[in-house]
Amino acid sequence: MKAAVTYDENGMVFQHFGHTERFKVYTIEDGRVLSGEVIDTAGAGHEALAVFLAKQGVDTLICGGIGPGAVNALAMCGIRVFGGITGLADAAAEALARGSLAYNPEPNCDHHDGEHGGHCEHHGEGHCGCH
Repeated sequence: MKAAVTYDENGMVFQHFGHTERFKVYTIEDGRVLSGEVIDTAGAGHEALAVFLAKQGVDTLICGGIGPGAVNALAMCGIRVFGGITGLADAAAEALARGSLAYNPEPNCDHHDGEHGGHCEHHGEGHCGCH
């Protein structure tokens, strides 16, 4: 399995999929993390990140908040999403490898509630389906 985690500069799971600037990509086999490498997104955002990850050979994504548009784009690329994750990226990858990663099967980008009255007005569509 090749799993990508949205990654911030402190080694934490970045909480907005569409704005992540880097991923840590892990190779996982036989219940163990074999390796991890940080890769830059080169400015790709939102649905374009699905194609970016697919080109990296990623089949699994661990992230914080993510909208349904991005989830759909990832699914079309054959990438399974484990959303609603917080904490250290390495710990999340280890939990995934062990089969014990607790995640939200319906993640969303509700982090906009305080900024834009509960939807993603800044994305031009008025809801989080724009991801």
